Amino acid sequence: MIRENDDELFAARGPRLSLRYLTPADARPLFELGSDEQVTRFFSWGPYEHEREALAYIESLRPARIRGERLELAIVDADDRPIGITGLSELSQRDRRAVVGTWLGRPFWGTGANAESKALVLALAFRKLGLLRVSALANPANGRSIRALERLGFVQEGVLRAWHLHPEGPRDCAVLRLMHDEFEAGALARTPGAFEGDGPAGWVTYSQRK
Repeated sequence: MIRENDDELFAARGPRLSLRYLTPADARPLFELGSDEQVTRFFSWGPYEHEREALAYIESLRPARIRGERLELAIVDADDRPIGITGLSELSQRDRRAVVGTWLGRPFWGTGANAESKALVLALAFRKLGLLRVSALANPANGRSIRALERLGFVQEGVLRAWHLHPEGPRDCAVLRLMHDEFEAGALARTPGAFEGDGPAGWVTYSQRK
């Protein structure tokens, strides 16, 4: 159920922030955020050295979205300026699960942007896409990220050995989970939000096909 034309507009609106598709115009601000080595310290990429790297990433998103591989969205402020990225990957339509990932520019750490953007992307996952489980992966050494996920209701389930391959070699990943019922029972579910548009056809789940 993948349409050839994926030009539909889609956005999730929260009290202070929104999630939307990225465009080439976002390359410069995204480069500025992702060129900080502290931001990308635990990533398999980065920091950005050239704006064209950010543009290449943006241009990769639409085809991946259509194929149902990645649904990554800009986190934007009230002026529609990107402050980070959040999204879903590793979708299993049969099992109705995916992996969530989020990163923010350093000026936005500790501002509540992580909680609000997570509330929006998880509402998208559980309420619009009908997923039952969302996992999050973190480097076991990244205690800041793990604690932030746990404060949002994620439960740590263990460590996956040599799960991600980075340029310097394999890295372990702590795996955390949030189930649909756990989300609905938690504080994130009470964050006001609204969706605009249907979203990409490649991410239509079984629950929406009834």
